[in-house]
Amino acid sequence: MATITIRNIPDDLVKRIKEVARSRGYSMEQELRELLKVRYASRSQILARARERWEKLPSVGPEEISGWKEEGRP
Repeated sequence: MATITIRNIPDDLVKRIKEVARSRGYSMEQELRELLKVRYASRSQILARARERWEKLPSVGPEEISGWKEEGRP
């Protein structure tokens, strides 16, 4: 695996990353790895996440959609 060195990170940013990492039970290094995995996910990973989210959405029928349309009209 590769190693990345990043210089000149503002102290306040490092502090925020450490706080988030601690709240999740991660080291700062692990938190940054997780952020990079999400930000630079492969196409198939992004599509899989979208499918998972789609399946969790409530089912809405045509009558309900029509009602929403009517609510928005003056």
